[in-house]
Amino acid sequence: ARVRENWGWFVALGVILVLGGLVIIAAPLAASIAVTLFIAAVLFIGGAIQIYQSFKVQGWAGFLWSLITGIIALAGGIIIYTNPLAGTLALTLVVAAVFVAQGLSQIVFALRLRPHTGWVWVLIAGLVSLAAGGMIWAELPASADWALGLMAGISVLFNGWSYIAIGLAARATAE
Repeated sequence: ARVRENWGWFVALGVILVLGGLVIIAAPLAASIAVTLFIAAVLFIGGAIQIYQSFKVQGWAGFLWSLITGIIALAGGIIIYTNPLAGTLALTLVVAAVFVAQGLSQIVFALRLRPHTGWVWVLIAGLVSLAAGGMIWAELPASADWALGLMAGISVLFNGWSYIAIGLAARATAE
């Protein structure tokens, strides 16, 4: 009932997200650097908190590992922040590797599902992931300029469309 009463807000949020997604897609390098700087900030803050927390429980058996992990995260955040283009390249490389690994895994899974209905969709998803990872990998280092930003933009765009769909479906049930 609440969604039906507020369907317009869902549509408005969706439109804002779709427009935001289009802006991100139009400026993929800026978006890639923004994503990289956000990750750097998370690593820096998380690392600092983990270092503090490890000293709070200094007698704990995991003190040293907690401290080392916090130092690594803090240092990683600082390194990425001081050189965001290198950080963007490193993150793009990781994303390409994840896509390739996920694609191969999905293809194998699809072949194991083969006699069952829907296996082709798993195979298609695997092929798309493999192709995306391969294209990003093949274009390195140039793909670092667009890959993270493009993925972020597409994600925001689709989130927007989902809110628009929810809002319009709620409106249709309200009438």
